[in-house]
Amino acid sequence: FQWSCIIVRMIDVHRLRVFRAVIAEGSIGGASEALGYTASAVSQHVSALQRELGLTLVERNGRGIRPTEAGLTLATGSVRVFDELARVEAMVSDLRNHRSGRLSVAYFASAGDAWMPSIVAQIRDEFPDIRLDLRLIELMTADRESAPDIEICVDDDTPVTRAGYHSVPLLTDEYVAVVPSDSGFGACEEVVLRDLVSLPWIDNDVARGICRANLLKACTAAGFAPDFAVEAHDFRTAIRFVAAGVGLTVVPGLAVRDLPDGVHVVRICDPTPVRQIVLRTRNGVRGVPVADRVMELLVAQANAMVGGADAGLR
Repeated sequence: FQWSCIIVRMIDVHRLRVFRAVIAEGSIGGASEALGYTASAVSQHVSALQRELGLTLVERNGRGIRPTEAGLTLATGSVRVFDELARVEAMVSDLRNHRSGRLSVAYFASAGDAWMPSIVAQIRDEFPDIRLDLRLIELMTADRESAPDIEICVDDDTPVTRAGYHSVPLLTDEYVAVVPSDSGFGACEEVVLRDLVSLPWIDNDVARGICRANLLKACTAAGFAPDFAVEAHDFRTAIRFVAAGVGLTVVPGLAVRDLPDGVHVVRICDPTPVRQIVLRTRNGVRGVPVADRVMELLVAQANAMVGGADAGLR
């Protein structure tokens, strides 16, 4: 590659391509027919290349020409140059047609668990030359991370406008109660939120984020504050505590996956806590095939859930 770069800097690549055609065809006339040039134009390119390099590349041989030792060495050694150029030209074509490059996607933990594995597998199959830069929102820091191309995030109610992004609601995610199967709620399909006060509660958001705030807001509206007996760091851990019979936990519906034995899921009403999941797409990638495909797959995943709604991407 180093040799290729030196040649590209020193030599007019077009003249070198014409010279290689002369060597390959064995004559000026043969090269002119292969390239669609006049014989005079081919001869001028070869002469200019010789002046440029200060080398004699061809010499007279009767009425024709033959390559010198220097000419043969140059023609042979430049094969790698044109291999590299072909690779670069293919790369440029892929970039121009959005078949290669990088797409960054940020998501929160439960969305990553539920949706991202199948989406990533699909994108890798359909766009094998695209590199997906996956980021967990909970671990991102504003001063270190550049803004992602696509972001799946949680908002309070309606999508918050963000400069440079197009935001659409993706899903209204209703919370459910995960209770021990042998508790008094183990046979229920639905429960009034306030009635859950009879069991110890397991906290599931050590970061005290927006998901926890939405739950506490609903509890306040129902006239009580939950008594958290155990503090877990995430939804999965909290559900394991439920399976052990420690108490109940209330989680968004998206977090209810691969449940252990010994737990039961109950819908909540009066009121039903919810969180709004929003899809934000950077304006610069809208219309790019791989970005549009990721958005399409996310909408399909959301619609497959109970309560999923068409995100109406426009």
